[in-house]
Amino acid sequence: MRLAIAVLPIFTFLSTGSSVAQSLQFPEGLTAEFRPETRLSDVESAFVPPLYSSSHASNLLLLRNGDLLCFWFSGTDEGESNVGIVMSRLPKGSNTWEKSILIDREAAKSYQNPVPYEADNGDIWLLHTAQTAGKGQADAKVMKTVSHDGGKTWSKPEDLFVKAGSYTRQRIVRGDNGELLLPLFYSTSSGITTGAGSNYSSVKVSKDGGKSWTECLAPESNGLVHMNIVKLGRGNYVSFFRSRYADHIFRSTSTDGCHWQPPAATALPNNNASIQATVLKNGHIFLAFNNVSGHKGQHVLQTGARAPLSVGISTDEGKTWKYVRDLEINDKSREASFMPGGAEEYSYPSVQQLPDGKVVVTYTYRRLGIKAVKMDEEWVAGGGTAGEYKPEAK
Repeated sequence: MRLAIAVLPIFTFLSTGSSVAQSLQFPEGLTAEFRPETRLSDVESAFVPPLYSSSHASNLLLLRNGDLLCFWFSGTDEGESNVGIVMSRLPKGSNTWEKSILIDREAAKSYQNPVPYEADNGDIWLLHTAQTAGKGQADAKVMKTVSHDGGKTWSKPEDLFVKAGSYTRQRIVRGDNGELLLPLFYSTSSGITTGAGSNYSSVKVSKDGGKSWTECLAPESNGLVHMNIVKLGRGNYVSFFRSRYADHIFRSTSTDGCHWQPPAATALPNNNASIQATVLKNGHIFLAFNNVSGHKGQHVLQTGARAPLSVGISTDEGKTWKYVRDLEINDKSREASFMPGGAEEYSYPSVQQLPDGKVVVTYTYRRLGIKAVKMDEEWVAGGGTAGEYKPEAK
């Protein structure tokens, strides 16, 4: 049975358990329409229409019909009751994001980390986590809801993976023989630092279109999460990991998507926050990440700043990174530029190449909304970074 979700007004926000009208403003210079970025030349940017007061963890899905969908979780604040999954659409040929809609939420639960996928029959799957509000991540499970009409209506979510601490973040990848590879990780701790060294990654594999799943554990992945798989060719898989130690982005390889080499540190820093990579049409890897690490010493569970937010290009399967350029940097002059309380955070990127070759990156903009930036690959090579990793310093 499908559950029709009504489209709610863009500028209404529902607090937990009640309806409260509150104005949600666009940042200065940003609209739902892609326009030339004021701070960066040769880049277009837009602000995906906000629905509730806090937004985080976007994920993009390019449909076969050319529409681009953006999903994220939104509500009062991460981990609180009634935080739900919302979506906006950029129709094919349009330059403007449509009004955001609520897909689902639940009292006393906090929904997080949406992962969309378009099945062979055109159904859109949406996987997301669900955890008890206010209790952290250790009891999280993964749920699945489906749209049969291109994202207009959605089924009631059902449990998919119920092992305590089950968590999603990165996309499903289709394997060499049509199997589905879903990266998963287990949050064995309530938060992202204390006890998080026991968090670990795996890959769920389905050979029957998602009816059943087996599991392949990622070896030596304690403290490494958000496994991001990219497929470079037949028998050639590469994955990248977020580190709970806020030291480096880690990399692993596989010939079948199930059996993986132990992850090894790359030269790129990590701040114990999410990354996302995609393979471009020319075979290059395009990665969005925070170019900063923690500073409490080696092998210490910690976090780092969530700026700068940078993009990088690798032409050798992620072994080295030839170009890195910043999308956002720390800028205290913008701290209260359009809404009080917005933290200086630019994080959790999602990356999608469009049919015309341009690359769209969406990311959390100070927890107040999702910003979208559109660029050419060549743009990345035309600038530099204020972050820790500088290609010219190799």
